[in-house]
Amino acid sequence: MITTDVLIIGTGFSGMGAAMKLRDAGRDDFIVLEKAHDVGGTWRDNTYPGCECDIPSHMYSFSYELNDDWSKSFSGQEEIWAYMRKVADEQGIRKYVRFGVEVTGSTWDESRKRWTVHTSEGDEYDARVVIAGVGGLHIPNIPELDGADTFTGPRFHSAAWDHEVDLRDKKVVVIGTGASAIQFIPIIAQETSHLTVFQRTPPWVLPKKDKPTPEWLKKAFARIPGATRLYRNALYWALESRAIAFNGHLDVLPFAERIVKRYLEKKIPDPLLRAKLTPDYRLGCKRVLQSNTYYETYLRDDVTLSTDGVSKIVADGVIDAGGVKHAADVIIYGTGFHVVDAFDYLDIKGRDGVDLAAQFRDNGVETYMGMTIHGFPNLFFMLGPNTALGHNSVVFMIEQQTKYIVKMLEEMDRRGAVAAEATKQAQDDFNEEIQRLVEKGIWTQGGCTSWYLDSHGKNRTIWPKFTFQYWWATRKVDSDDFAWEKEAA
Repeated sequence: MITTDVLIIGTGFSGMGAAMKLRDAGRDDFIVLEKAHDVGGTWRDNTYPGCECDIPSHMYSFSYELNDDWSKSFSGQEEIWAYMRKVADEQGIRKYVRFGVEVTGSTWDESRKRWTVHTSEGDEYDARVVIAGVGGLHIPNIPELDGADTFTGPRFHSAAWDHEVDLRDKKVVVIGTGASAIQFIPIIAQETSHLTVFQRTPPWVLPKKDKPTPEWLKKAFARIPGATRLYRNALYWALESRAIAFNGHLDVLPFAERIVKRYLEKKIPDPLLRAKLTPDYRLGCKRVLQSNTYYETYLRDDVTLSTDGVSKIVADGVIDAGGVKHAADVIIYGTGFHVVDAFDYLDIKGRDGVDLAAQFRDNGVETYMGMTIHGFPNLFFMLGPNTALGHNSVVFMIEQQTKYIVKMLEEMDRRGAVAAEATKQAQDDFNEEIQRLVEKGIWTQGGCTSWYLDSHGKNRTIWPKFTFQYWWATRKVDSDDFAWEKEAA
């Protein structure tokens, strides 16, 4: 068994951020486990055509690792992944990482007040503290469709893009029109002989204000002290203002909705096609998407938009609910990820052997501050329940969480505590307030059912406040919200 003080799972923004902050705080006794063979998380794994971020580059990066040289407003996967690899190299993160090690679960040892972390290779790690930076966008959601196994051609999810499959002159069916799909659909439509897109619910798609970064601006960022940070701060507050519309002030939304509808009218003159592409729910109820090329794709003669739903898959195509067969050589799932129910895949046993996945299924996905869970001492989740965003950069949230975890460790040291966990009352109070706020928000009032909701119909995904309120809430540890154990039994 390999022993460490802190064990971090994953090398996405969360895992790397936690590693950097631990080291900056003088805590070198930690190990990072990564199932792949390089850092990067989501931005390493998602390599589908057109993959890029929908948050401006200067905000979707570490505030303490600014980049003066972003090529455009919204960077693509390759550039973001290159940034993450560069940060890992320059910050010396790789020496803490054990690559090719997949975590399968962890068990709390009450007698020793420590975690035993299990891996697929059978190795075990002994740690006082576990930080799970596994993220929510890593388990593809592939729907169970009748006859899928009978299809004779290639089929794959966008998150596991098969680059060996040549789409040129092929008949391709795409199932789903989520955030990834609207990025790769316009690109592959230029290669396929015919593209059929199955849409269950039309997304709200805003025009994307994306443009190359002028060279003079890059030079200004590089030469003028503070220029990059000032630009980033301006972006932060511009993005933060979007929360006003989502967090209960729904009267602001019609203005943005009119922008999209006018954009649709301009791009799609056919009223029947436009009706198919027009959402029947409020903007923000589901994830708001951005693209400058998505709508125009459906003007092509070799692209079909089907809203009839999938009835079954056959050897050479997909049959819709109306009985019409759509021929296919390749099927691509653009159906998103398991997010709220991603915790079902975790084999974590806490105090008294309580199974975390079962607890979440039975009682709802509830944590304290989206990071800690009553009954699971010394366990911290990064970007856990109700800390994802619909309006700003999750990297900001990650940074607040990494700072908070370091403060928790410092408080444990100060108290001589070997273990700490949120009290049941503190956790209940936190979730009661969160659910009260999301009930007022567009995610509940917007007339849709989204992946933000769990099996209990509760929004366990979105942070329903401004992000600066999360910064304020995590700026210090409220010791009364925790139970502190000073020695092992």
